[in-house]
Amino acid sequence: MSEEILKERLEKVGIEMDPKKRSGSFLMLDQEVKTVSKFMEGIEIMPIRKALEKYDWLRDYMGEAVRKDEFVEEVEKDFNGYFIRALPNAKVEIPVEACLYLAKIGKQRVYNIIMAEEGSELNVISGCVSHPKAVGMHIGVTEFFVKRNAKLTFTMIHNWSEEIEVRPRSGAIVEENGVFISNYVLLSPAKLVQMYPTAYLKKNATAIFNSIVVAFKNAEIDMGNRAVLMEKGSSAEIVSRTISKGGKVVARGHIVAESPEVKGHLECRGLILNEGEILAIPELEAKCPNVDLSHEAAIGKIAEEEIFYLMARGMSRDEATATIIRGFMEIDVKGIPPALKREIDKAIELAEKELL
Repeated sequence: MSEEILKERLEKVGIEMDPKKRSGSFLMLDQEVKTVSKFMEGIEIMPIRKALEKYDWLRDYMGEAVRKDEFVEEVEKDFNGYFIRALPNAKVEIPVEACLYLAKIGKQRVYNIIMAEEGSELNVISGCVSHPKAVGMHIGVTEFFVKRNAKLTFTMIHNWSEEIEVRPRSGAIVEENGVFISNYVLLSPAKLVQMYPTAYLKKNATAIFNSIVVAFKNAEIDMGNRAVLMEKGSSAEIVSRTISKGGKVVARGHIVAESPEVKGHLECRGLILNEGEILAIPELEAKCPNVDLSHEAAIGKIAEEEIFYLMARGMSRDEATATIIRGFMEIDVKGIPPALKREIDKAIELAEKELL
């Protein structure tokens, strides 16, 4: 694999390996950890195997946030991955970056733990990517632990080849007054993506999920987000934008209210370009009175009158279509640092030409 191809693929998912723009970097190639670097104080970043050797208590966390299935069990048999941790009261505003690159092997099995200790703030950008000609499967297990009064923002950008199957398994436990923000971006072809991360929220905790997904021809995307409002004052917002350009998308969202005085909102919007299929499944589940849950869902296509309106103001048809698509994919991500917002905007800009 040439350095040029690797650099080009990494850039598409926001991975720069630049100490001036990142607080730390982790690069894993197939099953081998290639780079681990820390550029700032207040964080720890190391291979998960090393972390388990260093901290006896870490093993107690494994399996607490993620629901076990056959893929989690497979990863547990043979894995590597990363451990990223913000120390108590550390404010790490510059993102930590982590890249998982599938170059040649049939399966990549990864186990990650990200932890924001009490009173800390941590921002992570994760780029998952494959060689353009790679064929195989990526199975990634990631557990998030947000302690009291901490904030964790996690932005994942995927850039796979057309013959890759992707099966992430992840979950988050957010303690009192904690904030967990998860941003997921998939704007490149993939054979199959199947994921359904869940956040478990304690007293006054908040979870915000944002997803921007494009399904190209022959792709199967089955994904969504789930939030369990376990204690009083907890809240969740799940927002998704899905585009089908010949692929099949199942967009799921599920908010469970297990305690009174909780609040949750689901928003799912889908856009079909030329052909494709989108199934939206919003679920609200209340197990007690005095809760505030709501949802809205809509699926459609680009209206010709919108295109004509923009063309009448000097745009070409392609320019008008691109403007509408960009507007559709734009999400007001609450609380996201500017550096991560720039990476999302960059990914959207790179994808525009593929959608016309």
